[in-house]
Amino acid sequence: MSSGTMALARLTFKAATRIHPGSCWPLFQPLSYGCVNDERKRKDGYLHLNVSGRTLHRQNGIFPLTKPWNTQSGKRGFSLSAASIVNHAPAMVQPYLRLMRLDKPIGTWLLYLPGTWSIALASDPGCLPHLGMLTLFGIGALLMRGAGCTINDMWDKDFDKKVFRTAMRPIASGQISQFQALVFLGGQLTFALGVLLCLNNYSIALGAASLGLVVTYPLMKRITYWPQLVLGLTFNWGALLGWAAIKGSCDWSVCLPLYCSGVMWTLIYDTIYAHQDKEDDIKVGVRSTALRFQEQTKPWLNGFAVAMISGLVVTGINAGQSLPYYAVLSTVAIHLAHQIYTLDIDKPEDCWKKFISNRNLGILLFFGIVTGNLWK
Repeated sequence: MSSGTMALARLTFKAATRIHPGSCWPLFQPLSYGCVNDERKRKDGYLHLNVSGRTLHRQNGIFPLTKPWNTQSGKRGFSLSAASIVNHAPAMVQPYLRLMRLDKPIGTWLLYLPGTWSIALASDPGCLPHLGMLTLFGIGALLMRGAGCTINDMWDKDFDKKVFRTAMRPIASGQISQFQALVFLGGQLTFALGVLLCLNNYSIALGAASLGLVVTYPLMKRITYWPQLVLGLTFNWGALLGWAAIKGSCDWSVCLPLYCSGVMWTLIYDTIYAHQDKEDDIKVGVRSTALRFQEQTKPWLNGFAVAMISGLVVTGINAGQSLPYYAVLSTVAIHLAHQIYTLDIDKPEDCWKKFISNRNLGILLFFGIVTGNLWK
């Protein structure tokens, strides 16, 4: 790195400490990957850098600094966003919070929502979903998503070091050792077991059966172009568990099509997500549906969307759902169609935008199930 580049890097570092001291380590350690070709740019309170011709980002083009600096008053601000909470946590705790992706809650939402659908479907006609069960599933989703990310990063430490987007993950960057991660994983799984033990015996056995998928999913990208399918089988287990937690066992005429629809949904959003990393995936030798489908991605996604909506129609019929459910389901179908039609698989920023929009899709479907149940 030239002396001029080093001077620019030092100036950039000093500027960043004024923007947000707590965010310095993830911002500037990646500068070692190449020369800074462009000065920092402030856009809507976010910091963008260009490193070796690529936008340096914590998450798909944007450092989520949550606008901590008030340029008018000259004071640090605070928001209740997940990223802000993590950034303001004690320094020794932050790597563990980032390891469980607490600063990126979208994954927790996508794990949580299929369980909420199932709980709502299992509610008595005219009644709201069981609030206590929704809360338990929310806590469980947070813990199990954190455990899954920890397992993933333990398996992928060497891969993550080679990928621009993941090089600063806590294990890959050396902030947390493998042993520390293992101890942290044990703590998360212990608390998750405590949540599971609050359910009935059928649900406890059903929940425990998902652990094999949780542990083996990170390995799938090494051996198959369909790791997103295994992720779907894992992430949508709540579609089975939610009904069982309310009713004491699964009604497979409802739970199975709901589960299959969830798997199709995961294939849609995680294939979109995988297109962000396809260049790096080729370099490090891992596989994904994005690499399998390539330019045929949209036809595949359309097929998954048709299968998802068809499964949700069958679910609604077997669960005795009413008109509001099908009205909202039509809106969900339109959302999927727009998402796929406007997708640009060669723009990581657009892929990220489409990916995170699926949280709203899942919440919309939950609302449809609840209103349909109340309509009964």
